[in-house]
Parts: sequence; C-alpha cells; structure tokens
Amino acid sequence: MTSGTLLGLLTERDMTGWELVAEAKNRVGNFWTIQRSQAYRELAQLEKSGLIQGLPEEGRGRRPYRITDQGRVAYLDWIQQSPGGESIRVPFLLTVTFADDIPAQRFAELREEQRRAHQQRLMEYEAAWGALGGATRGDARIATLALGIRYERAALDWLDELPELLGFELLPPVAES
Repeated sequence: MTSGTLLGLLTERDMTGWELVAEAKNRVGNFWTIQRSQAYRELAQLEKSGLIQGLPEEGRGRRPYRITDQGRVAYLDWIQQSPGGESIRVPFLLTVTFADDIPAQRFAELREEQRRAHQQRLMEYEAAWGALGGATRGDARIATLALGIRYERAALDWLDELPELLGFELLPPVAES
C-alpha cells in the first residue's frame, strides 16, 4: 500500500520524501499513515526497482524523486487492484474490554478524554471542509473529510452511549485542579 501511495503521489509532481509524507498526511490523515522511516525505505526500494528516479539533492540534503514510465505502469496496475480488508485499531476499545477492572471514576475520566479527542478532530475536519470553500465534487479530500466527519460523529455517539451499553452509572469526570 505504501509503495502504491508514493507512486500515486509522484504521478502528480516530483517530491521529496518529506513532501510525500506530508501530502499523504494531508489527504488521508488519520485513516492511513505513512511514517517517514517507512517512506524512505520504500523510496529506496522503488528506486532500486526502477519505478522512480532520484533527482539531484536540493537544499538541506532533500532529494526529490520522479516517477519513471515503468513506475506509472506499476502504479496504474496497483490502483486497479482490490485494496483488501480494513484493519481498524481503536486502542480505547481495549480499555472498554477490561472496563470491569477499572474504577468507575477513572473510566469516566478516560471516556471523557476520548470524547475531547474525537470532538477536537471533528472540529478540525469541519474546519478543513469549510476551508475548501464549498467544493463538493472533484476533490478527493472531500471524500476523506466526509468519512472523517461521519466517523467522529459516530465515535462521539458511541462514547455517549457507552455507559449504558456497559451498565455503568454515568459519573462526571473529576474536575482538574
């Protein structure tokens, strides 16, 4: 997936590893991450395979890459394949799994921490949506943001329902001093 993503981004313009990671984060954010170390390993392999070409270094040792004709063919082949199954990781779900072993007050605090994080991401996604100036078609960022907004709203609804689902009395978090 990472190699195909890097190739896809390079079909648009030459980019350094740093720019590729930043662009991937900008487009798919919390739904698909590419670590810098992973990107540079993949770039080295793509270059070795002849799918990209490293260009002369720019300032501060940044080296842009350009996709080759062979790389475009590999990218077009990759993008038409089934992406496979999803792998969703929700660390808080582990906390919920063992909620019986957590004092109710602490669980309420952890739940509230999750609510704040999801509320913050929802506000960020909604702000990004607004920054696109009302564009609703023709921009893949709209599709990603739509999923992000729906996901964060669903997560907030689930967190609100969680005490009832677990049979816990809803306790307010202790005010921080």
